Amino acid sequence: MHVLGTWIRPVTLILACASLGAQDGDMAERLFRSGERAYAAHSYAEALETWNQLIAQLPQSPLAARALLNLARYQLDVQKKPEAATPFLERLKNEYLKTPQAGDALLLLGELRAARSHAPADIKEALADFNRMVDLFPDHPLVQEARLHMGLARKLQGEWARALLAFTEAMRLDPAAPAAIAAQLQAAETLDIMGDLPGCLRMLQDLRNRHPQAPEAQEALWRIQARVLQRLQKPPLKSQGPWPQGRTKWLKTPILLATGPEGDLYVYQSDDDRAYHLKDGALAPSGPVVKGGKALLVPQAGTTWVVSAKFGLVKEEVPQAAAPPVPSPSGGMLDAWGNAWICDPGSPVIQVLAGDAPPRPLPVPGIQALAPLPDGGAAAASDASRSLLFLDASGRTRTTVPYGKDLPAPFRYVVSLASDPLGHVAALVDGDFEGVVVWGPDGSVLRSATYKALGIAGKFRAVALDRAGGLILADRSNDLLIRLQ
Repeated sequence: MHVLGTWIRPVTLILACASLGAQDGDMAERLFRSGERAYAAHSYAEALETWNQLIAQLPQSPLAARALLNLARYQLDVQKKPEAATPFLERLKNEYLKTPQAGDALLLLGELRAARSHAPADIKEALADFNRMVDLFPDHPLVQEARLHMGLARKLQGEWARALLAFTEAMRLDPAAPAAIAAQLQAAETLDIMGDLPGCLRMLQDLRNRHPQAPEAQEALWRIQARVLQRLQKPPLKSQGPWPQGRTKWLKTPILLATGPEGDLYVYQSDDDRAYHLKDGALAPSGPVVKGGKALLVPQAGTTWVVSAKFGLVKEEVPQAAAPPVPSPSGGMLDAWGNAWICDPGSPVIQVLAGDAPPRPLPVPGIQALAPLPDGGAAAASDASRSLLFLDASGRTRTTVPYGKDLPAPFRYVVSLASDPLGHVAALVDGDFEGVVVWGPDGSVLRSATYKALGIAGKFRAVALDRAGGLILADRSNDLLIRLQ
């Protein structure tokens, strides 16, 4: 009996613990589902309180990891506060690494860090998160997205071959998935940066053939058409007259142009010292009111910024009284990281502004106009040296094109400089050759024409490239836009 009694008590304890574990699991399930119900009903306070209670009282439950992920997504999707989501994601990564939700956390952390990056050193942390996600969760449903982001990070770093490999891996996992289609578009663009135009065009056409209903198919179409027009066909430039068609004397001294991420045109008018977004033939005010505009910048999200001769880079409605980062700014652009490059022909450097950090100088002297290139660098016009410089992302010159090279006559000044996402660079030039020049990503002249040959006259002060391969010119003396094709 004594022996039997020694076995009865442990068995009773085991059954009690099992019962308690089942009760905990049942309670965790109830709390999690209750939070989901409240969240679906937009009762966010109730949902957050319920999930926090689950995490605090039942931290060992697998549902605690899912609750943490939901709390992070609330900050991202509802509150739009990425910094508030980070602590939940870090805790999820550190305390619940064996759960599938840790894979989601690593991917989200990488995306957040990539969004905040302004230099190659910054992107390394994001790349580490993407690498860990792929290494630790090779079968995770989001591993394909992680490989896409790995490629984007490598592309920002200028590691073209490794970027192409990451995009190819993303395409291989599930060729019909959205991440694979996005990766194929990025792979095509990477091939073009690497100098493989035929490979780029084949990949873009393959994307259109395989995924005709995807948004990327339409994106691929204009990229094919613009490249074929500018680099293969290279027809003579012709004026189509005032643009939009029939609109004359409708602006107020347009002196700056810029294209946004979606290809929309922005116009800065010196009469009212502000920029306007041209959409469906109508103008809508955009960005701050600021005098002395020298360059118009359009960030990925938000409104326009203006480089002002008096105030430097102006993002807000009321310019700060602080001196500009260079004494007399004459131009500027946004690079692939979202940094603003500001130039001054009298300065020995280009100043790079990254968020609230102090300006970072690039030792490139005598630059008065800038335009971004898809490899992260810039086209830079130097009237002092009579040359157009193609710079890499660190400011080193990779190609120098003397003013007037491969033209019937030289020019002395660049009045305006612009580019498109494909690496084509356009300029309004003045001197013995007065007109328009378009260069390819390698610095070769693609198309050119004098104003006289185009049959147009005016005081042209700005140029922009549109997605159809056309050029838009701003004529300040006649208060209109003219399109060349």
